[in-house]
Amino acid sequence: MRPNIYKFGELIKDVTTHPATKRTIAGHAQIFDASQKEEYKPILTTTSHLTGQLISRYLSLILGLEDMIANVRMKRLMFNLTGTCTGGRCAGFNAINAMWATSFDIDKELGTNYHARLKTWLQDAQQRDITLSGALTDPKGDRTKSPSQQCDPDLSLRVVEKRDDGIIVRGAKVMICGVAAANELFIMPGTSYKEEDKDYAISFVIPRDSEQLTIIETRRPSDTRELEEGFDTPVDNGGITQSYLLFEDVFVPNERVFMCGEFTYALKAVMNFIAPYRAAIGGCVAGQGDVMVGAAALMARANGLSEKVFRDKLTQMTINNETTFGMGIAAGVLGSKHPSGVWIPNTLLSNVNKVHVATLPYETKRIAQEIAGGIAETGCLPSCKDLNDPRYGKLLQKYLQANCSGETRAKIARLIEWLTIGSGVPGCMHGGGSPDGAKLVINASTDIAHDMELAKRLANITEDIKVEPKKK
Repeated sequence: MRPNIYKFGELIKDVTTHPATKRTIAGHAQIFDASQKEEYKPILTTTSHLTGQLISRYLSLILGLEDMIANVRMKRLMFNLTGTCTGGRCAGFNAINAMWATSFDIDKELGTNYHARLKTWLQDAQQRDITLSGALTDPKGDRTKSPSQQCDPDLSLRVVEKRDDGIIVRGAKVMICGVAAANELFIMPGTSYKEEDKDYAISFVIPRDSEQLTIIETRRPSDTRELEEGFDTPVDNGGITQSYLLFEDVFVPNERVFMCGEFTYALKAVMNFIAPYRAAIGGCVAGQGDVMVGAAALMARANGLSEKVFRDKLTQMTINNETTFGMGIAAGVLGSKHPSGVWIPNTLLSNVNKVHVATLPYETKRIAQEIAGGIAETGCLPSCKDLNDPRYGKLLQKYLQANCSGETRAKIARLIEWLTIGSGVPGCMHGGGSPDGAKLVINASTDIAHDMELAKRLANITEDIKVEPKKK
């Protein structure tokens, strides 16, 4: 692919070997490897409803409850295998499903042919078995103003020209996960729009190395340590990458455009995305939580203590993991089938799960740090390079030893550090949207008037109790 990804002002010529990107490539590569193993095939692969061929689940449609449950289990599995995020697959996966339903509705009501285009593209993508990253988030600018009211109209991605053969887009998508590992990028609208903002209501898919597209690779604040080798990067075959996508008049051919100006459907597209995404993210954080439970128990043993000493803490970590995982399953179970054929999880429970995801994993991380002690939390652990220095490395390892070798204890500590304050941390708080945004959806989905009627009936109350609105 054409090199178009930059980091620290440097063009990354090969994402498979550059220190900033090679680990996310390795993490995503594990999906392909695991898909060949019999124990993982039922989770990671499925049968295409388009061709009848075996395909990656990440390029499939969620056609029923079993598919949704497999989706949640798949997210948990990938964190178990890689220790970190494989966002170049899950966001793209959800974008496919979201626009499958949305394009169906647009075509049915407006007579367009977006759904047919998406079907043709998806069949080709399945045959090529590509890695697909999804992109929704715009820079936005001043949050009190709509996209067309901003001081710079490019603060949300927009159409600047329509041609007979396609469209020209300008702007940016920001904080997009897994781009370095992606073959293509699935772009979606980031929010709802009014008629004056219709140029921002767009969805399309393009190759990651498209002309006039520049990608700036960003990482967590701890990334300088993780550019090193050895156990300072405890997960050598997994890593998170985040990117800013800069569109400088990028051409998109018509056959890859799935929404263009249909502003009344933008919010539907977003809601169709967040329902399966926020349900399945409970599996993501549970998968990493599994690793944290194991690492914390290992550190207890390394320090000479039985994990039974920390039974209550480890139990609470498990409760946290199973709460988000189970809530995701519940959201799927109480979902419904869209007329296009895809399964849409329950909106209320998906968003409740998002709120849990923004809280419970952080408690799990805190407990892991408590069990591990200061060696994994204070930042005082010597580097891998120092522990192997010919002058003083043996002394460092000597003073790090406990109920195991100093090197083993250091590896466990670095893993816990990675999982709790390093790049092993997924976007629990804002990944897939903010918890405050989820609470808005929860509020809109809650019928408090109905609940009050239930209470009135049980208490045999007939009086109509009203509160006059306060004057501003």
